[in-house]
Amino acid sequence: MEISIGTISYATAAMAYLFLSVMLVTTWRGRLQGIVLAVACLVTATWAGVAAYLAVQPEPALLAADVLEVLRSTVWFTFLMVLLGYSRKSVVPLRWAALGLGAYCAIVLAATLYAGIAPGTRPDMFGILGRLVLAVIGIVLVEQLYRNVPPQQRWGIKFLCLGLGGMFAFDFYLYSDALLFQRVNADIWVARGIVNTMIVPMLAVATARNPKWSLDVSVSRRILFHSTAMLGAAVYLLVMAAAGYYIRYFGGSWGAMLQVTFLFGAALLLFVILFSGTLRARLKVFLSKNFFSYHYDYREEWLRFTRTLSKGEPGVQLYERSIQAIAELVDSSGGALWLSQDAGVFEQVAHWNMPPSKGKVQRDGSLCRFLERRQWVVSLEGYGEQPALYDGLEIPDWLSSIPRAWLVVPLIVHEQLLGFVVLARSKGKISLDWEVSDLLKTAGRQAASYLAQLEAAKALLVARQFESFNRMSAFVVHDLKNLVSQQSLLLSNSGKHKHKPAFQDDMIETIARSVEKMKRLLVQLRGGYTLEPPAPVALEDLVRQVVAAKSGLNPAPRLEAGDGALSVVAHRARLERVIGHLIQNAVEATLPEGRVVVQLLRQNGSAVIAISDTGCGMSEQFMRHRLFKPFESTKATGMGIGTYEAREYVSEIGGRIEVETREAQGTIFRVVLPLHVPERTPEPGVTAEGHG
Repeated sequence: MEISIGTISYATAAMAYLFLSVMLVTTWRGRLQGIVLAVACLVTATWAGVAAYLAVQPEPALLAADVLEVLRSTVWFTFLMVLLGYSRKSVVPLRWAALGLGAYCAIVLAATLYAGIAPGTRPDMFGILGRLVLAVIGIVLVEQLYRNVPPQQRWGIKFLCLGLGGMFAFDFYLYSDALLFQRVNADIWVARGIVNTMIVPMLAVATARNPKWSLDVSVSRRILFHSTAMLGAAVYLLVMAAAGYYIRYFGGSWGAMLQVTFLFGAALLLFVILFSGTLRARLKVFLSKNFFSYHYDYREEWLRFTRTLSKGEPGVQLYERSIQAIAELVDSSGGALWLSQDAGVFEQVAHWNMPPSKGKVQRDGSLCRFLERRQWVVSLEGYGEQPALYDGLEIPDWLSSIPRAWLVVPLIVHEQLLGFVVLARSKGKISLDWEVSDLLKTAGRQAASYLAQLEAAKALLVARQFESFNRMSAFVVHDLKNLVSQQSLLLSNSGKHKHKPAFQDDMIETIARSVEKMKRLLVQLRGGYTLEPPAPVALEDLVRQVVAAKSGLNPAPRLEAGDGALSVVAHRARLERVIGHLIQNAVEATLPEGRVVVQLLRQNGSAVIAISDTGCGMSEQFMRHRLFKPFESTKATGMGIGTYEAREYVSEIGGRIEVETREAQGTIFRVVLPLHVPERTPEPGVTAEGHG
């Protein structure tokens, strides 16, 4: 009997796995994982030993090797399932998957035994196809184990996954080649022993890193869903391929045409199934009910919920996004949102994949009082079957008539009902149990906080618009008060001086300026301060004009112009009003025998308008907390607008206002403005490069 390379290959694998199984038995510490791993290595050693023996036989009977190969895959599946099932968190052992795998392995084993007992003339294609599917299942289980173990524990199973993944991947390569060419390639089969031998060191390293094989495995629902869908699609395609093969074989002259038609129809049906939202939803429900103690992966659901609520522009389509975020938690296809309005009535403000409704609910109605008091998620179907459970609740007729209406989710914020969402019936036939109800109530509270923030922002915007209107009104009243004061002063002096030509000229000029100011005021009310663009203003002319306009006051302000060649860039009318207001304040704070002086100075490259008085002054507390604040004034008839407007405009043109004051001694206001430096025009004959 000649020893072949196949014998050496499989004998080496048998000895390596036998050695590893002995090491596991002698170092076993009582864990189930260690028992299953030792059994898996022992079965693999037996399979490899039988394959080595058959390799030297002239006409080997491969039944024993085929049966042991199926048993080898089954035991390794058991080991992987044990690792997946030993979780310390909320994952239930995958009993349904284990039962399904066990049933399939039993079917493959029975088919292998039948093919060995009653062999036909054609290759055992069903046996090859069955073992190909076993390889696919092994790859999926290895991928599940690696992806769902926490990253900090993957160091311990890295070599295990590499080894078992490589073993199943090589089996997939062997049997896919055999299925394609309808025979097992002898060279690939011989190399299989060496490949299995190379896996043993990886298993040994993994065993050393995990002496107790106690892993915290948390199976991701998303990965399980996609893996299940992928595995189902793979099995479906393999079955369809086998069916197509036999259709072609037994179809005679029509075989090729029937095979192409059948495969096209099978592929089309697969795409329809994969893109069916209802089937996807039902698969999720099935996996959640049978493989997990809780129906939801709360981390994934909450991330998706908050992502749906916060995507897009702030405040844009938030109503629709709130409906969608809540509906996706139960695979609902649509919904509608009712919010409380100003009159205490809840009206529909948005709908998503659901027809609009004109139904309204009063805040003191039965539905709203029940939702606010109990904070329950109301099932319209459950209410129809057992209305007594809902403690006197009366569902409006318009709500019951909405097509596919299913659940009413309250939106509670600060223990008050902000609104409610009506959801359409779930595509996955989810039942309303305590877990679904708690999740929807929590999601409703979160959505209510977003909606309340949006409503508060809208209310704040309206309040700011009213505030802006009120502030503008205050400025208008303030300017009108100053104009009325000027007119009243003219009227009081007209009895004594109305026959004097100089007084008449001054009165006409004052009235003309008042009319011009009122015209500018009307323009500003219509479109803001856009009457004229900023332009250079000669300060001496402006200040003299303002002082002259205030000359009828008592005490009359006096101008001391230190530098008459000063100019700034500003709106002349607004700067005139600022200086006029500061002078008016100084006069009103000073007794008739006092003094108000206006100085025009140049200091440190800036223009300074200093307005000093010998009036009552201001306290330190008023300076710190009330000066320059709107609607704050020391005068009984003052509005507190002028000083605030003065500082705002001076800051707008790049200046500042400085204040020095002492109570009972007086105050100095300094308006510091950046000087305007005119551009110099080059002299004739002079260029930028030099003299011409």
